[in-house]
Amino acid sequence: MRGLVVGPFKSVTRILAQVRKELIQVRRRPGAFLSLVLGPFLIMAIFGLGYTGVRKPLDTVVVIPPTLSLPRDPAFYQQLAGPALNILSVDETPDSAQSRLANQQLDLVIVAPADAADKFRAGQQAQITVAYNSVDPIEAGYADFLAGVVDRQINEQIIREAVTEGQSYVIGEAGSQIHVPPEVVAAPTTVSVTNLAPTQPDVVGFAAPAALALMLQHMAVTLTAMSFVRERMSGAMELLRVSPVNSLELALGKYLGLGIVSGIIAAITVALLVFGLGVPMLGNVWLIVLVIALLIAASLGLGLIISVVSDSERQAVQLCLLLLLASVFFSGFVLPVHEFREGVQYGAYALPVTHGIRLLQDLMLRGNSTSWWQLGVLGALAGGFLILTVVLLRRTMRSA
Repeated sequence: MRGLVVGPFKSVTRILAQVRKELIQVRRRPGAFLSLVLGPFLIMAIFGLGYTGVRKPLDTVVVIPPTLSLPRDPAFYQQLAGPALNILSVDETPDSAQSRLANQQLDLVIVAPADAADKFRAGQQAQITVAYNSVDPIEAGYADFLAGVVDRQINEQIIREAVTEGQSYVIGEAGSQIHVPPEVVAAPTTVSVTNLAPTQPDVVGFAAPAALALMLQHMAVTLTAMSFVRERMSGAMELLRVSPVNSLELALGKYLGLGIVSGIIAAITVALLVFGLGVPMLGNVWLIVLVIALLIAASLGLGLIISVVSDSERQAVQLCLLLLLASVFFSGFVLPVHEFREGVQYGAYALPVTHGIRLLQDLMLRGNSTSWWQLGVLGALAGGFLILTVVLLRRTMRSA
């Protein structure tokens, strides 16, 4: 009988002892507890303050051929299109605008039909051409929607002018008898939408390079974030202090060892994406390898910094999770970086994955990129993180 009472009591005592030990661990490291509480709050606060919540207007050029007696003032078409478009200019020929669109310096090019009046006289609808250049299926759908809106606005304007000016605006022959079908009177124009992007992937194909970049960064950071923490906890750091190895050699050894593992995983993942999911691979393979190598190198350096500054495995895990949370919000994985306020954009560009996402999407889905400066920034981050790791590691190894 006594054993039936004492046994459960001892079990409860042992459980409470473990609870007390965990609470003491938290009390001894208040910084880790505060980072776990305040970290997500600060990330969400920065996201709330930095995200405008408004989609950036599409930079647009309107092309009005010389044969059309339509207004040439950009303000007229800006008022017609509304805030969704930013009308930069009104050109007479499409060549310059098409070239800028191909180089991703514009978002939309709207070309009015040169034979609009002749088509109307013949009882036919004229065709407005709208061109954009995007591999993002969401942006492509948005451009299609705006093209329909612009077409309706133009039709309303043509009909309004025709009624106001006795059809002279549309036809140029106020007294002539022309039989125009009702559907042409209701909609003098139609719209033809063209996407200049070399591929038009679905959501999975577009998100795959971004998911690859995010996975590679998180994997590399996680692999290295625990390394020095475990060596300190196991006592191996004391042996390294008295050994001939210096901080640079130690850091490079970590880079090469874990970099090889990350590179093998990256190669397998890319093969699965290309041959398993059918994700396009239009760019030069060696350029893609370079981007992945720099992304892994920068991420390894970031993980080593976390490992050096963390005093426990628990804190290292917390910092890795906070970095992952910040990367999901600010890297362009969910929302485009340009839709954040300028100060938040600078912080986003300090994350290796931000550059990895843009470069991998461009190279894999377009075959080229207009953001080569991000390759230089990615290399600078890799070198900067390595230098900072060596400095912090040298200070740690010198301290008793």
